[in-house]
Amino acid sequence: MSMSADRQDASSEDGTWSTPDARDAGVSRETSPSPEIGGGSTSHPGAPHAGASHAGDLHREALISSVPEVDEDTPLAAQLALDARRRLELDGRRFPRPERTRIITVANQKGGVGKTTTTVNLAAGLARAGLKVLVIDNDPQGNASTALGIEHRAGTPSIYEVLVEDEPIETAVQACPDVEGLWGVPATIDLSGAEIELVSLVSRETRLRKALDRYLDERTARGEEPIDYVFVDCPPSLGLLTVNAFVTGREVLIPIQCEYYALEGLSQLLKTIELIKAHLNPELVVSTILLTMYDGRTNLAQQVAAEVRQHFPDQTLRTTVPRSVRISEAPSYGQTVMTYDPGSTGALAYLEAAREMSEHSVQRADLR
Repeated sequence: MSMSADRQDASSEDGTWSTPDARDAGVSRETSPSPEIGGGSTSHPGAPHAGASHAGDLHREALISSVPEVDEDTPLAAQLALDARRRLELDGRRFPRPERTRIITVANQKGGVGKTTTTVNLAAGLARAGLKVLVIDNDPQGNASTALGIEHRAGTPSIYEVLVEDEPIETAVQACPDVEGLWGVPATIDLSGAEIELVSLVSRETRLRKALDRYLDERTARGEEPIDYVFVDCPPSLGLLTVNAFVTGREVLIPIQCEYYALEGLSQLLKTIELIKAHLNPELVVSTILLTMYDGRTNLAQQVAAEVRQHFPDQTLRTTVPRSVRISEAPSYGQTVMTYDPGSTGALAYLEAAREMSEHSVQRADLR
């Protein structure tokens, strides 16, 4: 079955076919218990008491178990069942808070693998689940700033002033208008010249790390709630901007497109990370690999996924992110897919990946 991605969002008379993802999969949006996924809370003051919460969990489990098991021989129905379970499982969930701020560099020198899309959607998913998240747009293209809906025209205080002019990060931080608990540091066109300007500066590789550490310490000193996650979005290269991001991060998240070329560049990226560990940042660890643009109908995608999981069993998330019209459309509206269409297949996949990441901070000793 082939359908064009740019078709209009026609609705049926009863309003059920409301998104491209739903029409593609043949699923009604009415299967979702709520249009807002991950926005609720059961742990803040005034929440229901423990007995009510337990009863709610039992009710949720009963609903999930009522979703029929579907054979993988019918991939369309299998995707529908998976989406239904995720909606029920993730609606209103609060994710565990890490013991300390997790600073994660999202990198892959190959372009078009979903670095920026992964950065902003994981950040939005974590924030909607009750965590405090900061995104640093360290890519001159400024796509992460666009998706977060924050100002990044020329002249806006940005990461350029932080790196080159020693301005504090606090002067450039902006709140995301669509998601509470999510902030961004934008990138402007000025950042495109930063690679050259950094060459002659003192401590050129550690400037971002020092600025971020100072910002986090100052928040703590002021008695503000600590940031739980910091994501640093990188350009598709291994220049000084990416080196700064590697020195800043304590973890690396690598999005891998499920195609052969993506595997080819992975070995070079891992060599670069080893060099950074040896000379600049011994704490750095590849903590997470996320498979993006996954199409389970193709043998190639399955083979790439199997090979990545074989070589990186602990780092590779169980969740894969499928190709999705809604994920591609969201940035044109200045939003992440989490707010653009929170019930879509792509949004649910990123929210599930965000939950997996948050659970790793509790389960894995190397991330504590």
